[in-house]
Amino acid sequence: MEHLYIVTYDISSPRRWRRVFRIMEGYGDWLQLSVFQCRLGKVRVLELEAKLADAMNQAEDHVLLLDLGPMEGVTPKVKSLGKIFRAVARQPVIV
Repeated sequence: MEHLYIVTYDISSPRRWRRVFRIMEGYGDWLQLSVFQCRLGKVRVLELEAKLADAMNQAEDHVLLLDLGPMEGVTPKVKSLGKIFRAVARQPVIV
């Protein structure tokens, strides 16, 4: 079962930030600077966590993975000013 995640990160080095951004592109949809929306199963979220842990400096950087619950039937309560927020749709992921 897949869950909807919002992943945010604060990476202090531009080089590490670009590395984390490239990792995230393979797992979700870019919403804003340092914010992604992902639809992930248990295995994929563990893969993502491992890749992010390797790419970041644990003492200087910070990553948050917010689990919004099961993807099927989830209706996130989001206030969006400006562009409309839409939960990521199910689609093939090319890594």
